[in-house]
Amino acid sequence: MPLVAAAVCPHPPLIVPELAGAAAAELDDLRAACDAAVTGLLAAAPDVVLLVGAGPETTTFDAADFGSLRAYGLDRSVPLWKTNCAGGERLPLSLTVGAWLIGRSGTPLPRLARSVATDASPATCAELGAALAGEPDRRVALLVLGDGSACRGRQAPGYDDPRAEAYDDGVARALADADADALLGLDPVLSAQLRVAGRAPWQVLAGAVRAAGGDWRGELRHYSAPYGVAYVVASWEPA
Repeated sequence: MPLVAAAVCPHPPLIVPELAGAAAAELDDLRAACDAAVTGLLAAAPDVVLLVGAGPETTTFDAADFGSLRAYGLDRSVPLWKTNCAGGERLPLSLTVGAWLIGRSGTPLPRLARSVATDASPATCAELGAALAGEPDRRVALLVLGDGSACRGRQAPGYDDPRAEAYDDGVARALADADADALLGLDPVLSAQLRVAGRAPWQVLAGAVRAAGGDWRGELRHYSAPYGVAYVVASWEPA
């Protein structure tokens, strides 16, 4: 499977304007950066878009599966791709927001989705990424969903942790530089302490790029922590 491009986006529920309500404008820049990253992903002319995000376990989803924003205050189902009676409400939040972002683009391309367990080891994540890059028949673009630390300030979900900013800065640099080794070096224990939701999916991306081979270049499109949670948007493509 030629890996032709990758994009990294966060998955805050409030990125959906109808859910954010009057506060929707506060994430306009983030939303625009995610839209641009998805546009760049589709510009690589993939045959299929593969979404990768954290979940309770590592599993594969069907094209007809969907997620829901009901738990966050919006009674809306978000389909991964096709809607039919074979699908179930199975997508975790990361892939639900990813499906929403792809749906916003209006692309008719097929979508697949994989979750990776939040506590998966770096080696396991790298192996999963390599397996995703090992299918020979289709040009694949990866949409990788993950938030940074949730400990940026006293109002953050995980309260304030002085280690959080340096951690997020390191992730932003790694994504800007398409540095797979730096992503694979992220410490699972520290990541869990900082309530990082993106560590495992980012390491799947790193494993996929390493297996794909060649040189890659990155572009950091957005980096902020508006609610005490770090949001990073980036695009990767072969150099």
